[in-house]
Amino acid sequence: MLNTSFFLKYMAVRIVIGAQWGDEGKGKVVDLLSADSDYVVRYQGGANAGHTLKFDDTTIVLHLIPSGMFNGNSKCVIGNGVVIDPIALVEELEEVEALGVDLKNRLFISSSAHLILPYHKVLDNVKEKSRGSDAIGTTGRGIGPAYVSKVSRIGIRMIDLMDRERLEEKIRKNLHDINIALENVYNEDPINAEKMIEDLEASVETIKPYICNTTELLHKALQKNEAILLEGAQGSLLDVDHGTYPYVTSSSPTAGGACTGSGIPPLAITNAMGITKAYCTRVGNGPFPTELNDESGKKLRKNGQEFGATTGRPRRCGWLDLVALNYAIRLNGMNELTLTKLDVLDDFETIKVCTHYELNGEETDVFPADCDQLDDVTPVYKTFRGWNTSTRNISSYENLPEKAREYIRFIEEFTGVPFKIVSTGPKRSETIVR
Repeated sequence: MLNTSFFLKYMAVRIVIGAQWGDEGKGKVVDLLSADSDYVVRYQGGANAGHTLKFDDTTIVLHLIPSGMFNGNSKCVIGNGVVIDPIALVEELEEVEALGVDLKNRLFISSSAHLILPYHKVLDNVKEKSRGSDAIGTTGRGIGPAYVSKVSRIGIRMIDLMDRERLEEKIRKNLHDINIALENVYNEDPINAEKMIEDLEASVETIKPYICNTTELLHKALQKNEAILLEGAQGSLLDVDHGTYPYVTSSSPTAGGACTGSGIPPLAITNAMGITKAYCTRVGNGPFPTELNDESGKKLRKNGQEFGATTGRPRRCGWLDLVALNYAIRLNGMNELTLTKLDVLDDFETIKVCTHYELNGEETDVFPADCDQLDDVTPVYKTFRGWNTSTRNISSYENLPEKAREYIRFIEEFTGVPFKIVSTGPKRSETIVR
C-alpha cells in the first residue's frame, strides 16, 4: 500500500477540490488519502457526479457515497450540502454491499441534506428542452431543481423521512404547484402523488438507519483532532458563484462550499488540495478557451477515455489552461496540487500549455468573470517537447522521463504550488506520492 501518512498526520482537515471543470480524478485521490483519514465527507452536488475507483480487479463508480469507502476504515459522511436521490442512493448502497463492505457504523447521512424527488428530474428535463439551443447541458438528474426547492424553502430534507405524515403532506403540497406548471406551462402530464409516495417507500425505509446529525458528529471529531477529508464533486470552474455562469452546476464545489456543505468552520481547514489533469476537459456547454477540435483533441479523448462516468457523454478536450488553474488556486487557497492523467500525454510529440489570454488585442492573465469575454479570448501557448515513452507503473518521481519532470516543474513554478501527488494511471497503485 502507498504510504501517504507522512503528509497527512499533521493535517486535521483537508479539502480535495477539482481545479478545472470536473472529472479531474478526485475519486481516485480521495480513495488514496482515505487510508489515513478518520472521516471522509462529501459536501455538495448529487448523483450528477461520478467518481470512478479502480483497485485490485475492481472498478466501481460512486455517485453519492464518499470515495473513502474502500481504502481503510474511515467513517463516510454525506453532508448537508448534498442533494440526495433516495432511489439512486439505495441502488448504490446495494452495489457497495455486494463488494463485501459493511456499511453499519461507517455511513452517516446528514439529517439536513435535501432530497431529489422524481418531480425534480421531470422539471430538469422539461426546462432543458424548453431552452432549446440555449440548453445548459445538465445531466437531467434533477440537481438544479432540487437546489431551487432548497433555496425557495420548499425542499424536503432527510429528517422529513422520519415522519411519514409530514413527508406525504409536503410532497402533495409541492406537487400541487408543480403539476399546475407542468400542465399549463410545459404541456406535460401531471405527476401522481400517491404513486410517487408508494415508489419511495422501500428506499425511505432502507435509508432511515443512516440519518443523523452529521455536523455534531464532525465537531466531535474536530475536538479529538481526528483527520477529516472533505470531498467535492464537479470542479471550481463549475461553481455557481465563481464558475463560467450560467454553464455551471447548482452548488459550490469550492472551498467555501466545503464549509457550508459539511458544517466544518473555515479556520479548521488546514490544507486545500487542488486536482488538475495534465490537460483540460469539459462536459456540456459553455466557454472552453483551450478546446481542441482537431486530431490532438480526438487523441486526448481516446488516450484518456474521456467519457462521462455518469452520462457516458464524450468530454470536450484541450490543452492545460494555467490562467484558469491559477484562478482556481487563488479562489480556494490551494496550497498543494495533484496532477492526474500524466500518462495520457505519453505519446504526444509536442504538448502545449496556455499561459495567458489575448483579449481585445491585449495580453492578460486574468480569468474573465463574463462568459462572453471568456468565449472571445485567444490562448497564448508555451510549447514543450513530449517525452514519447510510457509513464505507467512508475512509482518514483525521479524515474519519470526528464521531459515529463520538466513539464511538471514548469507548472509548479508558474502556479507557485507544489504537486504532492502525480497520477500515471487509473489504478490506486499507479500513483507517485512525493
